[in-house]
Amino acid sequence: MRSYKYFDLIMALFVAVLLISNVASSAKIVDWGVSLFNLPLAFDAGTLLFPVSYIFGDILTEVYGYRRSRRVIWAGFFSLVLAALTFYVIGILPGEAAWREYAGDDAYNAILGGMSSGGIVLGSLAGFWLGEFSNSFTLARMKVLTNGRWLWARTIGSTLIGELVDTVAFVAVASALGVFPWNLFLTLTVANYIFKVGIEALMTPFTYLAVTKLKRAEDEDFYDRETNFNPFAN
Repeated sequence: MRSYKYFDLIMALFVAVLLISNVASSAKIVDWGVSLFNLPLAFDAGTLLFPVSYIFGDILTEVYGYRRSRRVIWAGFFSLVLAALTFYVIGILPGEAAWREYAGDDAYNAILGGMSSGGIVLGSLAGFWLGEFSNSFTLARMKVLTNGRWLWARTIGSTLIGELVDTVAFVAVASALGVFPWNLFLTLTVANYIFKVGIEALMTPFTYLAVTKLKRAEDEDFYDRETNFNPFAN
């Protein structure tokens, strides 16, 4: 595979956004007091940053193609697994006496402990894996079908599908395993989806700028006309 100037940097930023947003998701649920048709639009805090990972995913697929984007998705997946294992080990280690006085295991388990709980881990992994591959596949196929035209339609269209798959999978698995109460399922799903898609739409000018500059800098504009879209392929 060709070497590129900025591919590794984008991969690193993608993984960083993914890990930070998952910690934030476990740490807090945000409620701005806004409702849509009497449905409170509360959302987990990771929603503030997580949509950026889809912007990176769009840029990677648009410039470098599905095959290289697939490598980044797997890197993010295994980084999530490593983070979950790390937080789990930290959680079972004995705490220092002074730390237990001002924080303690209950505080840890209530916040960061969620990152190692079955619900958060499985929900995050399922949502991320299904959503990112759905997003990348959709954008790659739309690029071929449109012959590279209407980038805005490809980025927003792929996000509508990817974020829907991601959000439903994450909230459903997390709720099934007790992380979120089921009475918040619709609220969290709708609020997360609207917020994520909205950010993608607002960031479209940035995506255009980044894609244009990267294509020029990397001398690359890949079309997945003969790509094997199997997520497990090399």
